[in-house]
Amino acid sequence: MQHKPEEQLEALKRQLVRVQLIEAPGTIMFGLGLYGKFATNGNAFHPLLNDPGVVSMLLGAGGTVMAWGTYKLVTILREMQRVKKRHAL
Repeated sequence: MQHKPEEQLEALKRQLVRVQLIEAPGTIMFGLGLYGKFATNGNAFHPLLNDPGVVSMLLGAGGTVMAWGTYKLVTILREMQRVKKRHAL
C-alpha cells in the first residue's frame, strides 16, 4: 500500500516534533551538567549540581539523548527530502 506524499510528509513532521520533544530534556540535562562542571565553583543554585558524580551523570545522559536525537532528526529530514524529491513537491 502506497501513501500519498502529503500523508508521508505529515507523518514525518509528526515524528520530527516527537523527537524534538524527547530531545529537549536531554539538552537541558547537558546544559545543567556544563553549568555544574564549569560555572558553579561549589556555589550552584541547587546542591546536586555541586556533586561531581551527578554532574557527570547529567553530561553523559544528556549527551546520549542529544546524540540519539541528532541521529533521528537527520534520518527523518533525509527521508523528507527523498519524499519531496521523488514526488517533486
